[in-house]
Amino acid sequence: MRPYELSLTEAADAIRTGRLSPVELVDSVLDRVERLEPRLNAYATVTAERARRAARAAADDAAADRLRGPLHGIPMGLKDLIDVAGVATTASSRVRADHRAQADSTVAARLGASGAVLVGKTHTHEFAYGLTTPQTRNAWDTGRVAGGSSGGSAVAVAAGTATFALGTDTGGSIRVPAALNGVVGLKPTYGLVPRHGVTSLSWSLDHVGPLTRTVEDQALVLAVLAGHDPRDPASLAVPPRDYRPGPAGDLTGLRVGVPRNYYFERVDAEVEAAVRRAVDRLEALGARLVEVEIPMTRYIQATQWGLMVPEATAYHERTLRAAPELYQADVRILLEAGELMPAGDHLRAQRSRTLMRREWARMLEDVDVIAAPAVPATAVPSGQETITWPDGTVEAVSDAYVRLSAPANLTGVPSLSLPVGHDTAGLPIGMQLLGRPLGEGVLLRVGHAYERTRPAREPADAA
Repeated sequence: MRPYELSLTEAADAIRTGRLSPVELVDSVLDRVERLEPRLNAYATVTAERARRAARAAADDAAADRLRGPLHGIPMGLKDLIDVAGVATTASSRVRADHRAQADSTVAARLGASGAVLVGKTHTHEFAYGLTTPQTRNAWDTGRVAGGSSGGSAVAVAAGTATFALGTDTGGSIRVPAALNGVVGLKPTYGLVPRHGVTSLSWSLDHVGPLTRTVEDQALVLAVLAGHDPRDPASLAVPPRDYRPGPAGDLTGLRVGVPRNYYFERVDAEVEAAVRRAVDRLEALGARLVEVEIPMTRYIQATQWGLMVPEATAYHERTLRAAPELYQADVRILLEAGELMPAGDHLRAQRSRTLMRREWARMLEDVDVIAAPAVPATAVPSGQETITWPDGTVEAVSDAYVRLSAPANLTGVPSLSLPVGHDTAGLPIGMQLLGRPLGEGVLLRVGHAYERTRPAREPADAA
């Protein structure tokens, strides 16, 4: 196995035992970047020389028995909303063409202190305001969308041009591209990972989280990212913890909620079949399946838009008025629409979210996790704007992709997307596990138990 193909856990073990040098690993990933970037366009900026210098320093530290932890010498990509001192943060927008970060974001500083090596800044749908990341191509089929808005991060991990990456998630922007590119994506509990130094889309819905090749890798990154930072007003004061799921795969006694409504409505037949097979596998591992009723489903879309649209417009108020022509048309229209939204709609959305959180908390008293599709369809061809469902319903692609992921943002609960197979076109299918606030450990335990039952992962090769 070539170094770029290693999972984070495998690479960390190889570095720890001296079987692999950080220089070998970073060089392998950078060679992969050079070969695939012309086809994939996952990166807005590649920091190759910086990465090589950091790899040499990491190798020297490893040789002197000064390993900083499991991320020491591991190549990573950071979504181009996340500040790194001295590196551009463009948000994949002409609005930020000349911007350079003056200081590290909290997450970049924590990853740097852990010894992780920055390969570059990954593309996002402009200012994270979209679900396709049109400039980046799917790692499994370059004629299809990457998903968004963290499309660059997901593609980099899937294609081996980063061992792990960070994304942001406001309505599904980590989990959607994770599902469409066959990698693992985690939206943590709201406030668990600080957002200081990360460009905002909607402050009350924004999350930062990892994209990795395995569930086990997620635990290693989350342990570094999680923790209080007073510079983020929403940051939670939680003690450090070890999120590693352990070797046991027995799920006896665990209650898995299977939605009887919403999550399996208007879902591609192959996606539904793959997710239901995965749920059956959880049952075979000892879990007890419990039917659940998802509350307040008729209000999900209106609440999501009622919160996100005015908050995004408020963030962009000055530049939207000073230089509207610098925004892409799809994003500019959404930002301008926010100026027309009455304050009462935003207030009603806040009230709806409060009620929704209360009802979800009640539902999660009866189950430990909920299992559902991450997205209702696999990656559509680039340029396709709508999906027509068997009942004749026509749905915009972005609305379809956000539909199943938005509830976790509205309620703040953690949600993990992991691969559970492929459709007949060979495109990845993702299952979503949702849990109680601060229940990441349970999600990772369940996801890891399922993952251990599957054959070895197949790396995407930028078809």
